[in-house]
Amino acid sequence: MLWTIALIIFVLWLLGAFVFPVAGGLIHILLVIAVIVVLYRIITGRRPV
Repeated sequence: MLWTIALIIFVLWLLGAFVFPVAGGLIHILLVIAVIVVLYRIITGRRPV
């Protein structure tokens, strides 16, 4: 589930960066948050419920 959300946010970030540059800033912030959450879950070793 988390990987799916991270992938969707990554695709939206690519669209925001190259297709809709106005929304790129917000999508970039969401991408950074998603990467931090994924790294935190990998480091702590938590499993999805």
